[in-house]
Amino acid sequence: MVPDEITGKELDPEVARDLLSLSGPMATAVSRHLVAAGALIDIDPATAYRHAKAAARRAGRVAVVREAAGLTAYRAGEYADALKELRAHRRMTGSGEHLPVMADCERGLGRPQRALEIAADPALDRQPVEVRAEMRIVAAGARQDLAQPEAALVTLQGSELSRQRSTAWWARLATAYADALQALGRDEESAQWLRRAADSDPDGSSGAAERLGLAAGSDEAWDADVIWQEDAVDTAVPSHRGPGEAATQPSSD
Repeated sequence: MVPDEITGKELDPEVARDLLSLSGPMATAVSRHLVAAGALIDIDPATAYRHAKAAARRAGRVAVVREAAGLTAYRAGEYADALKELRAHRRMTGSGEHLPVMADCERGLGRPQRALEIAADPALDRQPVEVRAEMRIVAAGARQDLAQPEAALVTLQGSELSRQRSTAWWARLATAYADALQALGRDEESAQWLRRAADSDPDGSSGAAERLGLAAGSDEAWDADVIWQEDAVDTAVPSHRGPGEAATQPSSD
């Protein structure tokens, strides 16, 4: 059930315009479910996905509804459903903006090789820099899944990483690069890249500053073993964040 206080009028105007093909009552019902899904995605992704599925049952021919269903399914860990919905969204729109999420779903399903196939999609060349950076992160994770740590490091190297920028996506990319270095035993370089990530992270979403803070006040503040002791990123699980994060709300280059 959608809470009574949600009317549907809270929906983003651009999304609301995509629902104009629906009848009045249907548009209202779908809008309310989409608003509820957006409100719950960060605190209860499973319930958010149920709302998005309810919207998709009513308006499955509307691309933005299939997009919402796919992104909430991803955040809920329903990777097969997420792939189905995001493939439908891509067929409807031709957009490649969610290719990193789709690749990460393949990782979540234990298919890293398929993730790498998506990472080679030519459509990525037409995507904004932050989407390309997210794909590098996912592809590097797939290489780690395949026990290819050197290839993971090379995957992260490119024009997106070459210039430090104070953006969430660059901080995430630099953090992934630090992880890849650490996996190769290059701990000093890893710590340096983690510090660069923390210095460039506008909202702390990369987790780099928090991880560095584990050693705050210690004489071993820059000892890599201390830094990586507890909170090193698990590269065997999907790394992409999904709706509300870097790749789905692009920042300016």
